[in-house]
Amino acid sequence: MNFNYVQAPLPFQGQKRRFLKSFKEALKDFPEDAIYVDLFGGSGLLSHTVKQFYPNSEVIYNDFDGYTFRLENVQKTNSLLSDVREICSKSIDRKGKLSNELHSEIIGRISKEKGFVDWVTISSSLLFSMNYATSFEQLKKETFYNKVRLSDYCVDGYLEGVSKVREDYQCLFAKYQHYPKAVFLIDPPYLSTNCSTYTNPDYWKLSDYLNVLNTVDNTSYFYFTSNKSQIIELCDWMSKKKCFKNPFSCSTTVSINTSLTHNAKYDDIMIYRYKNV
Repeated sequence: MNFNYVQAPLPFQGQKRRFLKSFKEALKDFPEDAIYVDLFGGSGLLSHTVKQFYPNSEVIYNDFDGYTFRLENVQKTNSLLSDVREICSKSIDRKGKLSNELHSEIIGRISKEKGFVDWVTISSSLLFSMNYATSFEQLKKETFYNKVRLSDYCVDGYLEGVSKVREDYQCLFAKYQHYPKAVFLIDPPYLSTNCSTYTNPDYWKLSDYLNVLNTVDNTSYFYFTSNKSQIIELCDWMSKKKCFKNPFSCSTTVSINTSLTHNAKYDDIMIYRYKNV
């Protein structure tokens, strides 16, 4: 059965759903029998899309943020959300702020949960748009809104046929960098962007973003960034100063304008290059 998801089945900060049309179009310039290595797997949407587009390709998904564990526990998440949905039904305002009484009732229900809780999914169902909590202590301090989805989450078939690993991206890159048909999917946490729901976001300093550029040097790749990071401008400047060769030379760039609010806008950027062997 074909499971073609156009967005990640569970909420994830920074998934690439807006790029899917451009990504699929660009994939036509890449071989069907390549090894696609998703170095910063995130929600797995890029890995899923490649596998759907090229079913016979080998796709390796680096579960950098533990997304597969959330997928595996979706029934538990749905059960909790079912109870939260019932509590929210007591409010007459479908999208409005929940009362303090309902807030307390929801917190009381969540506090009874034992073991794993998918805080990103739960918080995305209760907090104002694009806001997330990553712990119970953080969640209970937030204002709740009546925005729990009316249906269960379905993850059937997602990442089916994709090989899943979890390791440092540099080690994974080292394993495949000399494969002639390796194509690297490179979507690190964005510089100068909120990465609060990512694993170990404090790890990502400027030097770490620059180290990622090693993965686009003399390789075939899809690289994702934004104009907020100014990485492209930095590479261009250093190239002109003859500090080093621009790793994005001979590549194609696609930009998509993204609006967070009326006054907050930026460009998401996809850069890709296929290096003929």
